Amino acid sequence: MKSRYGIHSALVRTTLTIGFAAALSASLQGCFLALAGAAGGTALVATDRRTVGSQTEDREIQVKALSDITKNLPDTAHINVAVFNQRVLLTGEVPDEASRQKAETTARAIANVESVVNELAVEPASSFSSRANDSYLEGRVKAELIAYKDISANNFKVVSERGTVYLMGLVTQQEGATAADATSKVMGVAKVVKVYQYIQPGQAAPVAAAPSAPAPANAAEEPTVGAVPDASVSSRPIDQQPPAPVMESSPGQPGSGKAM
Repeated sequence: MKSRYGIHSALVRTTLTIGFAAALSASLQGCFLALAGAAGGTALVATDRRTVGSQTEDREIQVKALSDITKNLPDTAHINVAVFNQRVLLTGEVPDEASRQKAETTARAIANVESVVNELAVEPASSFSSRANDSYLEGRVKAELIAYKDISANNFKVVSERGTVYLMGLVTQQEGATAADATSKVMGVAKVVKVYQYIQPGQAAPVAAAPSAPAPANAAEEPTVGAVPDASVSSRPIDQQPPAPVMESSPGQPGSGKAM
């Protein structure tokens, strides 16, 4: 009987020890993740060409603009607001031209807004599947920009609306052209619109070269996606498409901040 109670007591101690260790491990992991997240956030701030003050203003403008526009427009409107260096980009769908102008006027009245680029479309609100596809395209484009060694993806803000991708950022002419060309070749992108604010090459911080992926030892070893096993049919990847057209955005209208 004594031996039986001893075994029971040992099992209880072992269970408590394992539980304590697991809790401690989870706690330490949470602390580590919190520190890692803080470090990652600092890195993004440090590599952004905007000042910390400008980044903070952009976040405040975005929250204020989205709140004010939502209050002033019908429920049938679907509005997205993107802000970069106090330039506001409006995308989405509105029921009529009056709503389109109302959204722009509301955004322009917000403090510190330098200009507003109105890309709102007068048409029914996009479907859930269309918005999901836009989120997917934004991720695809960002991944594509990371792969280019001559530009930094952190210098670009990517917005997708109904398959049209808008690129914002403080970039040189060459950087802007490189990013637009790369974006135009991403499968599913229907059009690329440049909403850049251009800077001189001397104002651009050096861009660290991204590590390139190792090339296959033999070209024949590289997998072909979507190939058809028929000698009479030439196989090619299914994710190829002609480059999407690239264009400049509509002229931005001055806001309550500095003149353009």
